Amino acid sequence: MNIELLDAAKERIPCIPVLINVISKRVRQLNSGFRPYIKPKNLNEEKVDIALREVAEGKLVAEIEFEAPDPSAL
Repeated sequence: MNIELLDAAKERIPCIPVLINVISKRVRQLNSGFRPYIKPKNLNEEKVDIALREVAEGKLVAEIEFEAPDPSAL
């Protein structure tokens, strides 16, 4: 894993648990045959580095929906 790519991805998704989930899901997708959103630098580039570059370049984002608590339940 490239540390510089990790730092660049952390700038886009600063919440570490969310970043881990996004990267791990994307690596599973790439391993199962999904096409990358970016052109790999070489044929031997690690899937985790591809996923990190996708996040760092803004090709892969995380959207989190939060529900407001029901006021009547409080």
